[in-house]
Amino acid sequence: MPFGDLDAALANARKLIEERAYPAALAQAEEIRKRFPQDGRAAFIGAVARNRLGEHQAALKELRRLAKRAPKAAPGTAPIHHELGLALRANGKLAEATSAFKRAVKANPKLAAAWQALGELLAERGDDEAADAAFRQQMAASGRHPGLRQAVRLVAEGKLGMAEGILRDYLHRWPTDVNAIRLLADIALQLEAFDDAVALLRRCLELAPDYLQARSNYANALSRTGDFQMALREAEALERLEPRNLSHPVLAASVLVNVGAYEQAIARYERVLKQAPGHARLQMSYGHALKTLGRQPESIAAYRRAVEAEPSLGEAWWNLANLKTFRFEERDLAAMRRLAARENLTPRDELHLGFALGKALEDADDIDGAFAAYARGNAVKRAQSGYSADVNSAMSEALAASSTRQRFAARKDWGHPDPDPMFIVGLPRSGSTLLEQILASHSQVDGTMELPYIPQIARRLAGRGDRSSGTQHADALWRLTQEQCRSLGAEFLEAARLQRGDAPFFIDKLPNNFAHVGLIHLILPNARIIDARRHPMATCFSCFKQLFAAGQEFTYSLADIGRYYRDYAALMAHWDAVLPGRVLRVDYERVVEDLEGQVRRLLDHCGLPFEAACLAFHRNSRPVRTASSEQVRQPIYRDAMAQWRRFEAHLEPLKEALGAG
Repeated sequence: MPFGDLDAALANARKLIEERAYPAALAQAEEIRKRFPQDGRAAFIGAVARNRLGEHQAALKELRRLAKRAPKAAPGTAPIHHELGLALRANGKLAEATSAFKRAVKANPKLAAAWQALGELLAERGDDEAADAAFRQQMAASGRHPGLRQAVRLVAEGKLGMAEGILRDYLHRWPTDVNAIRLLADIALQLEAFDDAVALLRRCLELAPDYLQARSNYANALSRTGDFQMALREAEALERLEPRNLSHPVLAASVLVNVGAYEQAIARYERVLKQAPGHARLQMSYGHALKTLGRQPESIAAYRRAVEAEPSLGEAWWNLANLKTFRFEERDLAAMRRLAARENLTPRDELHLGFALGKALEDADDIDGAFAAYARGNAVKRAQSGYSADVNSAMSEALAASSTRQRFAARKDWGHPDPDPMFIVGLPRSGSTLLEQILASHSQVDGTMELPYIPQIARRLAGRGDRSSGTQHADALWRLTQEQCRSLGAEFLEAARLQRGDAPFFIDKLPNNFAHVGLIHLILPNARIIDARRHPMATCFSCFKQLFAAGQEFTYSLADIGRYYRDYAALMAHWDAVLPGRVLRVDYERVVEDLEGQVRRLLDHCGLPFEAACLAFHRNSRPVRTASSEQVRQPIYRDAMAQWRRFEAHLEPLKEALGAG
């Protein structure tokens, strides 16, 4: 087609791109290249047009060539890397796409479109923390108001209170700025004010129904409040609105996992993996669901595919280690050692690799090397944590001081009378999953999972003030009326309906509910409560070796673990004193030595007749979501009882914290 000089022709081609006339833009770019074959600008416009027309392979080939020729980190190269990332993503090369988007924003931190694309891809890959950070940067790059940019910076620095104040002032003047509302909701989520986050995101969607990132955030926030049915509806709406966006079926699958619909979740994962088999984080999520159902060979294969897709992804190695019964091969150990020696590991990869390498070296009888690897992983994780042993001790002491026998006696038989729930409390890695598996093998008991509902009620009672005071939850208990206690009990029972089946009783085995025994007693006076106990050194060191998916921030320092155990033991002793006979303590070691005797004792406490199936718990094929999932599918064994003694030379800080040194 005829045209004047080169610049005019290029300007016309760009205008055609802006007008979404992609075939014409491509034709214009090709004509320019015939006249000026060495001009990279025409090649770039042609690649953009091909990308928009769905010709992603041809676009990728051209963009790789342009990116290779482009000067590193020059601001003008940012659009090339951004477009390359889009082509790589469309071709299923997600790890490379992530790198390309990162190069784009490094070259030009003000390129909002690249930040958004990076955030979307990180969300698709399941890295929610990094995705949120990218979306905040996108907001800062596109925001004109300095207060909004300052709020974004403060959130990134962890100064949530200051950022919240700035945003509320900003929204007082511009109440319809949906980006600011979404950022405020992000702060609420980080502060665990989930109801506030839901309300803010609902308002955001009222103002901008097509704001799909806010809708995705809304589904996540609904999940955090336990409203899984509404969360699933939102995720399915996103799937309909953006059928090519892989993050939406992944979000729906994660909600299905939360309600125990593992087969449906697996089906969704498999559909997505057909489109993106090299999606490492999706392979991991798929592996988790398979593991929960006891399909270990398939879960190992999924984790292996994740390692193959991203060999430097420490979390993929950790998932193999976290199977507990899995043993690494020599080639695996060599690969992890090479990876650990790198200087450019991200903290996330470093901490996951530390725990995985520790497990591999422990299995290889390299005890000193294993402890060093565990210590490295714990140190990285501890540096990211805001946990304070002093705050935890203060909260435990305040709760015990306020929870007197007289107060409980004055509220006798308050709460909802249904005896359906059975709570297994204690510390992680104390044998609680074994007790759950035994009880769930009884014909009258449904096993569920670690339900979030009791902590959610406790947080709501405590409010959003200064939680370090340690008195909010304690004081709030005694302001409840009889009707409120009954209503909260009914709320818990209704929320748990999604996870339980048709049996008369069901289990909630969230270990940290030991702090909420008083609350449970007030709102569910006929619920059974079991304290799973294990030798303190065995429990604490097993926690130190475990990288938890969420929470349990006290486990990443031997001294912190020891102090936490002492706080737990003191609080349980207090519950025994003020609510005598309310809690049954079951020692793991006694279960191992006398399985039938302890099973009968456990069933008697729960008012259940003896059933032999409880002794054959390892034959129960129910889903198990905890780190002990593979161990409880084996007959009872004694090997784990004194494993900590192999590491005893390294455990003096733990002994001192426990008062056993």
